[in-house]
Amino acid sequence: MRQELEDKLFSEFPEFFKSKDNHEISLMGFGFCCEDGWYDLIHKLCTDLKATLDDQDFQVIQVKEKFGGLRFYVGPVPRNIRDLIRKAEMESYRTCERCGNKGSMTIKRGYYQVLCEDCRVKAHARKIKNQFVCFPE
Repeated sequence: MRQELEDKLFSEFPEFFKSKDNHEISLMGFGFCCEDGWYDLIHKLCTDLKATLDDQDFQVIQVKEKFGGLRFYVGPVPRNIRDLIRKAEMESYRTCERCGNKGSMTIKRGYYQVLCEDCRVKAHARKIKNQFVCFPE
């Protein structure tokens, strides 16, 4: 995720990421390990969590893509909080990780990623272009 989007999440929800620079507690110092298309999904989840948590202590440990889906790892939380997280994780399987449009799972050489048709075509075009760059003239 682009730094400016990460910074927006860190500044809007500082209580969730207060230990981000302590690598013994949190991996958030490495940032959000996914692409920009899931920003809105993560922002909505954080907004919903903030409204539900009241004053409960809550720490986000890591946010990343794994096997094509969003993973939002947290410490121990009540079931209703886990349900909100699970809902967002499931939504990620229908959301293009690059642009946020409706997408579907793409598997290329063992790498899983949810992409919309436009991003899938662009990724394929980039791959072809890069293949030709490798050949000497």
